[in-house]
Amino acid sequence: MTRKERAMQLFKEGYNCTQAVFLAFEDLHGMDRKKAAALSSSFGGGMGRLREVCGTVSGMFLVAGALYGYDDPKSREDKAEHYARIQELAGRFEEQHGSIVCRELLGLTVKREAPLPEERTPDYYKKRPCPELAGCAAEIMEAYIREHPVRNGEAYDRTKERN
Repeated sequence: MTRKERAMQLFKEGYNCTQAVFLAFEDLHGMDRKKAAALSSSFGGGMGRLREVCGTVSGMFLVAGALYGYDDPKSREDKAEHYARIQELAGRFEEQHGSIVCRELLGLTVKREAPLPEERTPDYYKKRPCPELAGCAAEIMEAYIREHPVRNGEAYDRTKERN
């Protein structure tokens, strides 16, 4: 099963959009499923159904942080490198879908919705592109990882070369 298929399947199992993408990479980020699902649970529906940044995009960003993120709060260079990576991933998604904003992708006019998610019925899946967006985000992230290999379960750390 591809990561795209896995992300789509996870969404259809009931995980939110962010969880679906983040969990599709659980073999790489190494976090146990329960903790990974909990960590990514707040970002679904464009940040808790606020309909802001698409949860699938947030899922990519979580994967990128787990694999390539920085941990030195004083390293402006590492921050800049990572933020460039995040902007590149966002750009790839936006290029395909025209936006990274949940409400725009769903064609909604409301900025916030009630916190109770809609029931996942066949009609829900007919009107929502979320499974496909999760699959696309997983594909984008997988392509990025192929282009920037993760070594020994961890992203290549350029800071070790600088020191």
